[in-house]
Amino acid sequence: MIALRIIARLLDYPDRALFDHQADLEAALTDARELNDAQREQLRTLLRDFSACSLLDLQADYCELFDRGRATSLLLFEHVHGESRDRGQAMVDLLEQYRAAGLELDSRELPDFLPLYLEYLSSRAPEAAREGLVDIAPILALLSARLHQRNSRWAGLLDLLLALSESGIAAEALEPQVAQEARDDTPQALDAVWEEEQIRFLGEQGCASAQQEAHQRRFAGAVAPQYLDVAQATTGITGR
Repeated sequence: MIALRIIARLLDYPDRALFDHQADLEAALTDARELNDAQREQLRTLLRDFSACSLLDLQADYCELFDRGRATSLLLFEHVHGESRDRGQAMVDLLEQYRAAGLELDSRELPDFLPLYLEYLSSRAPEAAREGLVDIAPILALLSARLHQRNSRWAGLLDLLLALSESGIAAEALEPQVAQEARDDTPQALDAVWEEEQIRFLGEQGCASAQQEAHQRRFAGAVAPQYLDVAQATTGITGR
């Protein structure tokens, strides 16, 4: 599914390559047979919306949305395992899944980073890719509801992923729940989390430090493409 590769790129940290290869990404939409005309136009509009922004402004918006707090984290296991020990094993299992498919990470991103996972799915057969989306559909719905609450331009990408999953899960059903949530990206909430993680880090020398690093580092990585120069805008998985 080439659409998953394009969506993965739009969910990755914006860089100059995204702007430079907008035309290639738009051209690749023609080959995205899994999309209907309305979905194809939605992605085309998003691409043009992104490229019409200042790169620095788009990067700032991205960091404000995805790097402040955990509610909108693009690390999938953040929403499943949090800081539990199960998260480490889940990472190992996912890496093995990538390797079994003949893929290796060539970036410093964690394997559960959503754009990486989407790029992996884009290399699978359509039915296998759809099953992979079904596996994360509840997380996609939760992220979509939270992004819509924040009037984010990225919300539509989560809606497209849900539609492609054909899971029947709708983000709208979670809107009442999300409306009751306390925001975790306020200065007060971030200070409280930082203080808690500092204590855990000093006491356990555990995965808190890895989580902090994951939230702090910038997203980058261009890999070999499937279509045109599309993967000048892809994430961090390569074939062996």
